[in-house]
Amino acid sequence: MEEYNVTVATGTSEYSGTNNYIYITLVGEKGDSEKTTLDNPGLDFCRGAVDEYKVCSPAPLGRVLLVRLEKQRYWVEDNWFCLYVTVAPPGGGTALTFPCYRWLIGNVKVELREGTAMRLSDDTSTQLLAHRKAELQERQAVYRWVAWAPGIPKCIDAKTEADLHQDVRFDNEKRSDFEGSLQYALLELSLKKLAIMFGKSWDNLDDFKRCFWKLRSPISEYCMEHWKEDSFFGYQCLNGSNPRMIQCCKKLPGNFPVSGDMVQGSLAPRTTLEKELKAGNIYLVDYAIMDGVPTNVIRGKPQYIAAPLCLLYEHPDQGLIPIAIQLGQTPGLDTPIFLPKNPPLAWLLAKIWVRHSEFQVFQLLSHLLRTHLVVEVFCVSTLRQLPAVHPVYKLLAPHLRYTLEINCRGRTQLLSADGIFKRVVSTGGEGLLILAQNEYKVLTYRSLQPYQDFQQRGASKLRNYFYREYSLMLWDAIHSFVSGMVSLYYHYDSDVVEDTELQAWIKDIAEEGFVDVPRFGLARELHNKTELITLLSVAIFTSSVQHAATNNGQFDWCAWVPNTPCTMRHPPPTDKDAVTMEMIMDTLPDVSQTCLEMAITWHLGRPQPDAIPLGQYREQYFTESQAQEVIDKFKQELKEIEEHILTQNEGLELPYLFLLPSRIENSITI
Repeated sequence: MEEYNVTVATGTSEYSGTNNYIYITLVGEKGDSEKTTLDNPGLDFCRGAVDEYKVCSPAPLGRVLLVRLEKQRYWVEDNWFCLYVTVAPPGGGTALTFPCYRWLIGNVKVELREGTAMRLSDDTSTQLLAHRKAELQERQAVYRWVAWAPGIPKCIDAKTEADLHQDVRFDNEKRSDFEGSLQYALLELSLKKLAIMFGKSWDNLDDFKRCFWKLRSPISEYCMEHWKEDSFFGYQCLNGSNPRMIQCCKKLPGNFPVSGDMVQGSLAPRTTLEKELKAGNIYLVDYAIMDGVPTNVIRGKPQYIAAPLCLLYEHPDQGLIPIAIQLGQTPGLDTPIFLPKNPPLAWLLAKIWVRHSEFQVFQLLSHLLRTHLVVEVFCVSTLRQLPAVHPVYKLLAPHLRYTLEINCRGRTQLLSADGIFKRVVSTGGEGLLILAQNEYKVLTYRSLQPYQDFQQRGASKLRNYFYREYSLMLWDAIHSFVSGMVSLYYHYDSDVVEDTELQAWIKDIAEEGFVDVPRFGLARELHNKTELITLLSVAIFTSSVQHAATNNGQFDWCAWVPNTPCTMRHPPPTDKDAVTMEMIMDTLPDVSQTCLEMAITWHLGRPQPDAIPLGQYREQYFTESQAQEVIDKFKQELKEIEEHILTQNEGLELPYLFLLPSRIENSITI
């Protein structure tokens, strides 16, 4: 009789343990072990437990190919989350690890592969080939594509998060925290007490401080003090929640008739607008994508949007400053060009309108569509086309954690017909979809690659563009990490071309996920290692760094609502001399809208209590020492980047720490 030493690890999150019957069978090259009930004296499979057992076989099994786990109900159903199983052969040889990281629900049987990453061509065993095929067939039945709306990427077929498989759901602690935090925010803002003012405008700008109590941050307080300053406005174009819009302007757009005389007073001495255009010191932020988008109606009152053009100048002493703003795409008497030399309230209101457009674009396009929904395509395709033993599955899995549930919640709770955006955002309702469709008409794969993006926008030389500097450092670290991992399993370009599972994965991404994104430009097949490395780097960078850049600061920049208002209750001004403080207050969000904007941006932008930082891998998907060496090198690079960022920000009045690796999550979880 051969005796194998087996350990079984149960998950550490709430309700991971079980009191149901658990059985194990070892499946080897030469046969199967006895089906063994895992039952030690006392309690087995408690939360966080690593239980040890003996499993017997009447004959040597040879190489253990699979571990078969079975769960059967005992009195009541009690789901179980298994982390991994280890198997040590008779005589005390090296133990093999069989990763699981999934829920066993109901009376169920699962078979686990040993943790060494394997491409399809690496498998020669008939049993293991059959296991790969069966796993994908099962997953393709569970994870299906659906078109949420025309003209945008496809998503997971689930009406709500409750329709998702338990393996991609939030842990119980995450769910409780997520659902409780918004209620906490609303309570802290004393929304109930303010209900008597429902729909009422604030009387003056200082009144916004009345809801600025416990929910605050150092940057939001800085914002409250400096939001009227032109240099702070320019800083946010570089390092705010939407740092991807600014582009170099060598020639003024035909629909933005700014003359040199208009802006001469904003320029440095002894220069002209023409000279600065040629020198590459003039920049443009153009919100043309907002033009014609339908507007929301909130409590029976129409809301308003604009499609501004904003010209900025990199002043040698003052930094990046706005020098001209037009609040529509069609110039004319009713669409004046606002200038810093205009009456102060007129210039302030013009900047508020630009920041209002910024709220719409960063929340819906830069944040939701360019990170959440793009990564969801990778997530669904990975689950459908790559078995758990595939090296690319193992590489991507930690970077796809919770993304399907948070996206389902976003569709049902934020973007739906009765969601929060409909209640408080000027593009809520039909406008959301139109704006999304406008973005996906122009979205390209190149723009998701940071070097290509900065070059295309002509933004490679802007000073104090911390977002650019840090995101490029992180891109290089991610690209190096991915290159190292891919090279462990793909030695030649032909290895990539001949991997049929990998080719099915990229085809699913291009032909299903992005089929309705006409200019995306992603090929339907992979031709070499370079293409694979770039694509995987884009997926990981987007799910971690890019999401952090757009998500993590939203409360900081939006908590002082006049700086980034979610809606506007009057149309853009047509007469610069007619702007009054009363007009500004009647245009800005009212009391209840202010409270909701603060609550939702705090809820979505706060650090998550169960966050797993970039490069930290709690699950050991890779068991090979060579892979662990590549991971360790990645961790070291991130540590050096962290130290560099902290050193560079020492003493800064307004530090940029959103891209500290320790503050970037591995995946999109909020």
